[in-house]
Amino acid sequence: MLDELAGRRVSLRHRIAPETAPGPGLTDAVGELEHDGPDAVVVHTRSGPVRVRRDAVVAVREVPPAPARRASRAAVDRLERVRAAAWPAPVVEELGGWLLRAAGGWTRRANSALALGDPGMPVERALERVRGFAGRHGIAPAVQAPVDAPWSNRVAEAGWVRDASPGTCTVLVTGAASDGPAPRWPATPGPGWWAAQGEPEPPPGAPAWAVLTGVLRPGEQSAATRSDPVPIGFGTLHDGDGTPVASVRAAVVDAHVYVSRLWVVPAARRGGHASRLTREALAWGAAHGARHGMLDVADDNTAALALYRGTGWTDHHRYHYLVPAD
Repeated sequence: MLDELAGRRVSLRHRIAPETAPGPGLTDAVGELEHDGPDAVVVHTRSGPVRVRRDAVVAVREVPPAPARRASRAAVDRLERVRAAAWPAPVVEELGGWLLRAAGGWTRRANSALALGDPGMPVERALERVRGFAGRHGIAPAVQAPVDAPWSNRVAEAGWVRDASPGTCTVLVTGAASDGPAPRWPATPGPGWWAAQGEPEPPPGAPAWAVLTGVLRPGEQSAATRSDPVPIGFGTLHDGDGTPVASVRAAVVDAHVYVSRLWVVPAARRGGHASRLTREALAWGAAHGARHGMLDVADDNTAALALYRGTGWTDHHRYHYLVPAD
């Protein structure tokens, strides 16, 4: 029975004291079952692995998968700040617990106010500051916040509404792989990387360069947390003719490798390129000190969500953008 249940989630009852000891001396371990040689098994519980001798097993049965744990608010806020540092806007202003970000309109992530804590003033006044900041930098006002977080709710109560594009997004996490050699990726995107993205390479000094490489133009100032250099790598895959068919960006911040801009040209899809680049990004991140992987996907991208969830990524939290109702 034990051998048949290997790799499944089980409830395993076992003895923890000799049979001659008073009392039942029994306990249960719930988690994924793994063989540990001919004489023992290991149950990977949420609190850690439990090794049990086979002759101490009293009963075992398969149980349903554990419900996903909801990440704490502190964990969500920390991961959102890591994402902000890994996708740095060239212009950032702090407003209490909010970050006002601008990057010439290139990507919503770098052109929105990240609302995680108390802005230090009434929300209505803080939103006026968001409008003023956006107007000075020629971008549309928007607030990014975790779904159902206190400050997301306060912004909604002030009359701002959820933006339909890109809608709600899910942040997923996994462990950063260290098995096998890590790819050697350049720190800047080349023409092939841009070609695989399906975008023309922007001119030097364009906002995209500051966001992707973290290099500010002369005279630009940022309050983003980038006191230490952020390792950044750009991976590109080519087909047999040398044509770029897929590319990705990876950045390591606070032991997390943030995987972003993963794109496969339509003609090359369903060829395993996305899975390969994701694995390579995790290996590259591990080689640069990352222990965890992180990425985000729009909730309407069901194919990508299925791909990641099927290869070990788990949901951490969701976020959305709020914009003025007018």
